[in-house]
Amino acid sequence: MTESSDHRVNERIRAREVRLIDAEGKQLGVKPLPEALAVARQLDLDLVEVAPDANPPVCRIMDYNRFRYETAQRAKESRKKATNTSIKEMKYRPKIGTGDFTTKTRQVGKFLEEGHKVKVTIMFRGREVSHPELGMKLLEDLAEQVSAVAKVEAAPKLDGRNMTMVLAPDRRARPTGRRPGMADDHDGDEHASDQHASDQHASDGQALDGRGAKEASAPTTGGPVAEGGPGAAGPAPQGEPDQLAAAGS
Repeated sequence: MTESSDHRVNERIRAREVRLIDAEGKQLGVKPLPEALAVARQLDLDLVEVAPDANPPVCRIMDYNRFRYETAQRAKESRKKATNTSIKEMKYRPKIGTGDFTTKTRQVGKFLEEGHKVKVTIMFRGREVSHPELGMKLLEDLAEQVSAVAKVEAAPKLDGRNMTMVLAPDRRARPTGRRPGMADDHDGDEHASDQHASDQHASDGQALDGRGAKEASAPTTGGPVAEGGPGAAGPAPQGEPDQLAAAGS
C-alpha cells in the first residue's frame, strides 16, 4: 500500500490533531490523533484520513478493508461500462431499397438498445452528391424509426461525399416492446386482423339474415291460417243445411 494511491490509515497518519467523523457520519470535532486512534480501536475499526489537505485533516472511523473493496468494485463497474460502450457505424445508400433499409434500421436499433452510439453514414456516388436532400430525408426517416430508444447526438452534416449523423441511446425513453424497424409490419398485421374481424362480422350478419328469411317463408303449423291464403278453408256453402235435411227425410 502506497501513500500516493491509498489513504493514510491509523499510525500512518502524520497530523497531530484531526477533525474526527464517526462510522455513522457524525462529526465529533477536532481531536488529538492519539484520542482519535483510541476511539477507532474501541470500535474495532480503522481511522482513515479522507481529506489530507484540510486544516486540520479530516479522518473518519470505518472498516478500511471493506471501504477498499467497495471502491474497487465501483471502479471495476465504471471500467466495464466504459469498455462496453463504443461507437458502431451503419452505412446507407441514398437509393436504398425498402427491405435493406428496414434490415439495417433494425440493427441500428439493436446497437442502441445495447447501449452503443451509432454513426450513420449516407454514401453518395457520382452525381448523387448533388442531391443531398435525398440523404437528409433518409436520415430523418431513420431518426423517426428509432426515436423510441435514441436521440440525435450529432445532427446530419455533409462531409465530402458522405453525410453523417450520430445517434445515442436515450436513457429517458420508455420501452415500447417493439423493436425499431418493426412498426410498419406490426401495423400491417393489426390492419389485417381488423379486416378479418370485419369480414367475419359481415359473414355472421348474412347468415342471420338468411335464417330469418327462411323462417319468414316457412308455413306455420298449428296456428291460424291467413284468410285467402293457400289451403285456407272457406265458409260453408249457404245451402248445405237444407240439402242435409232433405236427405234425412
